[in-house]
Amino acid sequence: MKPVRVLTGITTSGTPHLGNYVGAIRPTVRASRLAGVESFYFLADYHALIKTGDPARVQRSTLEIAATWLACGLDPEKVTFYRQSDIPEIPELMWMLTCITGKGLLNRAHAYKAAVDKNAAAGVDADDGVTAGLFMYPVLMAADILMFNAHQVPVGRDQIQHIEMARDMASSFNHLYGEHFTLPEAAIEEHVATLPGLDGRKMSKSYDNTIPLFVPRDQLRKLIMGIVTDSRAPGEPKTTEGSALFQLYQAFASTEETQALAKAYAEGIAWGDAKQMLFERLDREIAPMREVYDQLMKDPGHIEKTLKAGAEKARAIATPFTTRLRHAVGLRPLNLGTEAKAAVKPQKSALPSFKQYREADGQFHFKVLDAKGKLLVQSLGYAQPREAAQDMARLQKEGLVALEALRGQLSLHASEDEIAAALDAWQLGQQ
Repeated sequence: MKPVRVLTGITTSGTPHLGNYVGAIRPTVRASRLAGVESFYFLADYHALIKTGDPARVQRSTLEIAATWLACGLDPEKVTFYRQSDIPEIPELMWMLTCITGKGLLNRAHAYKAAVDKNAAAGVDADDGVTAGLFMYPVLMAADILMFNAHQVPVGRDQIQHIEMARDMASSFNHLYGEHFTLPEAAIEEHVATLPGLDGRKMSKSYDNTIPLFVPRDQLRKLIMGIVTDSRAPGEPKTTEGSALFQLYQAFASTEETQALAKAYAEGIAWGDAKQMLFERLDREIAPMREVYDQLMKDPGHIEKTLKAGAEKARAIATPFTTRLRHAVGLRPLNLGTEAKAAVKPQKSALPSFKQYREADGQFHFKVLDAKGKLLVQSLGYAQPREAAQDMARLQKEGLVALEALRGQLSLHASEDEIAAALDAWQLGQQ
């Protein structure tokens, strides 16, 4: 069975806090280790431009979030980990989607409607302070998802609408230009914890009540000791319901540890002692990751290299796919013939074929034939069959990118446009 593609992004507009870790980072890192899953994780820095006009903050947040994901155990060798702005095909796809998306659909986006309602309540123009970026946010998000044909996108319930809009855009494009996009599904995170902040409200940068994930140990303790509690004295029984301290502890502790603290509450534990327990439990999990994070933050060049490597992996998919989409919408070389043109939207029964064989001299070769049996590409000889198989598989997977990389080992027997159309047809047929 083909692996399930799962895609997750985090906007680079702030410093990761405990709520981000429990609600998004920790569960996605765990999910990245599951068998049968192909994971894509990206830093949504284009999205950050909608939320902040501070360039230094965007850059700093990108560094902090990348370091956080790596410190928390994300393995860039096993996933595709990249920065959104390193993939130029994403904004290109955004424009293609913009051209087939009705304004009425975007008018219904929750964020835009909330801004309009706020302006109406204030008695100002409906679009006062509303940027085109905010209005087009759902299209950029759809491009993020559809570029990699993600099957699942883990989101909270407040983000379901964006996945539905991505499906609408994909369906519209497929209807106009042929089947190119997988319709993504929202993977609803029903059990994701929402942590309380220092004041008991939801932990959020908007409320300025967050506990940064990797603050120094002493500062972490100081922040925890400042969590708001009620006036019940030591020895007086305390309730766990509605207790920010208890909810924070529960998000990190085992069932047995949580039960022990609940018992201590009933027996009247002092708030200072409860806070110390919370600090020790949090620090036990965070300290090893903090050490890695601090080392990564001292070496931004290493993180940059990691993201560039991830971008290469991502573009190995995005570049040939965008070439296929360009052909589909008519952005084609002017000398592209009708035969190749028809191959852009093939029937799955009319696919090119790849054949590996051995010549009389003992050398191994492979060749690519179009659906009618015409020779398109033939390799030079390989000493080992495995080498021929690896390059053939690379050509099947990467299309034009591999064609260029392997040019010295290949003999072309048709125009590049005709070969490109055949390779696109093969990739489409594998979906």
